[in-house]
Amino acid sequence: MAMRFTLSSLTVALLSTGSALAADLAAPAPAPVAVVERCKATLSLPAYGGVIKPNPNPSCFTLGGFGDIYVGGAITGYAYTQTNPFPFSAAPLPSDRAARVDFTNIQGWIQKADGPFQFYVQAGAYAIPALGFLNYSALDQTDLLFSPLPVAFGKYVFNDNWSIQGGRMPTLIGTEAPFTFQNLNISRGLLFNQENIINHGVQVNYSDGPWSASVAGTDGFFSGNISWLTGAVTYKLDDNNTFGINGGLNLDRTDVLSRSLRYSYATPLFQQNSGILSINYTYSNGPWTITPYFQYTNVARDFKIGIAEGASTYGGAVLASYAFNDNFALAGRVEYIAQTGDRFAGGTSLLYGAGSSALSFTVTPTFTFDRYFVRGEYSRVQLYDISRGDLAFGTLGTGFGRTGNRTSQDRYMIEGGITF
Repeated sequence: MAMRFTLSSLTVALLSTGSALAADLAAPAPAPVAVVERCKATLSLPAYGGVIKPNPNPSCFTLGGFGDIYVGGAITGYAYTQTNPFPFSAAPLPSDRAARVDFTNIQGWIQKADGPFQFYVQAGAYAIPALGFLNYSALDQTDLLFSPLPVAFGKYVFNDNWSIQGGRMPTLIGTEAPFTFQNLNISRGLLFNQENIINHGVQVNYSDGPWSASVAGTDGFFSGNISWLTGAVTYKLDDNNTFGINGGLNLDRTDVLSRSLRYSYATPLFQQNSGILSINYTYSNGPWTITPYFQYTNVARDFKIGIAEGASTYGGAVLASYAFNDNFALAGRVEYIAQTGDRFAGGTSLLYGAGSSALSFTVTPTFTFDRYFVRGEYSRVQLYDISRGDLAFGTLGTGFGRTGNRTSQDRYMIEGGITF
């Protein structure tokens, strides 16, 4: 009886233990908790093309329902002096100065750079100095150009290849970017003066492997009328060599002369009604960055909107920089641009009168310390075949100087600040 009781008890115990083990084995293992990496998007805006680098650790916060939001900015100032400022401007535009101390950027930006829906907003005051061109204060340029909200657009990403964006966007045309901190040099170049900078419009983007392409319908030189078609194609041969072609044209006609003089500063008559083509190549390897490019523009005659003669420009430039170490780099730029026409016959002036041409040289040493930078710059613009004026007859030349009869301009600049 005792043995039978013991075996029964053992049987019951084993069965109970087996049931417990079976229950444990049948229970599903806890699912692993997904770890979501925050603030890991690759930022492409604002685009940096110079020795000043984007912040490798941009400020970021996660907003419920929206995702990761990145913020940044640039606070920079400059001083310059130049020879032979331009003739005094007609009211209500300000006049060119021989010297100035001012801000170049008091700007901030906020963006969402991942997920299907993205956006980018950039706001603040800015100055965009350019060689051989009138240079106004930051407040005047912000007012006359693109307002305190120069860039603001939304973007929808369909997949890894296709996206569409719309709003106020940087142009697809050219090689140099709008704002000083984005470029090798403080001043934009002579060829830049023929290009539009910021557009309103809609843009479609495509990328696949080494190829990328964009097409946009825009308002050209910030005219407010969507009449320009622009495009850009880039091919990255390898890590060191990139080829590109970009351009655009006004499919309609914009009567700038029917608007105010202030309107024509951002939307010049001839350039707004032009077509433009640019071909570029970039070599980047170690301390070297070299970018040569060629540009062609054309303006057709149109008596209805005040263009009495057609004209074209053609030019080329080489931009280069060499980084001696992590804190010091030297950048330079050489340009030549010429316009068709006969200076003795007059006509449409896209440069410094019909038949004129210009050569420029710029050198820019730059020191960087973490997010801070300071750089100097010397530039010279030499003009050829300008039309000269005579004050006795009440006429001004088409060149530099208060009478428009000078053929050269030297500019000395220094800029410093922080990007974050």
